[in-house]
Formats: sequence, C-alpha cells, structure tokens
Amino acid sequence: MSRPWSLFDDHLRLAVRLTPNGGRDAIDGIEADGEGEAFLKARVTAVPEKGKANKALILLIAKSLRIPKSSVSLVSGETARKKILRIDGDPEDLVKKLETVLG
Repeated sequence: MSRPWSLFDDHLRLAVRLTPNGGRDAIDGIEADGEGEAFLKARVTAVPEKGKANKALILLIAKSLRIPKSSVSLVSGETARKKILRIDGDPEDLVKKLETVLG
C-alpha cells in the first residue's frame, strides 16, 4: 500500500480521513479508499462545526508527532472528511515520527 504522505524540501503533506464525534482522539492507522489512494485514519471527539474538528485534528497530529501545533496547517478539505495537512519541518524526521506513531 502506498503511504498517505508526500515529501517536499521543508515539509510534508499528509492525507487524512477524519471522523468527528469519534468517541476519542486517536490515529487509527492507514487505509486506502476505493481508488487505492492512501490516507491516515483519525478520529476526534470534537464536533464538525465552526472548525472545531479541524482544530482538534491539528492538535492531535501535533501532539502525536511531538511538534508545535503551529507547524501543522490545513491545506484543503476544510468542510470535507478527506483533508490535506501541511506539516512543516524536516520531512525525513517527520516520516520517522509518523512511522513510530503508526507502529
């Protein structure tokens, strides 16, 4: 299966499928959609209104990778379940952290 991230010089982009009202804040692994596109499955307890679930997702990713939340930003998918996040930093280091989180 392909990975849900793309590496760039000073950041990586991460494809995420978010489930709001998910019962707990958690990263549930990697899955592929029907077209074979990989994404990180995440869930948050926040509701999907006024950006609350997006903010909770950014906080979850930042805490999981042990990076400042200011390093994580939403590129696309503000009102959709599938989102693209930009995570600033050394992409190789970020991939290692993601792989550790994913086990």
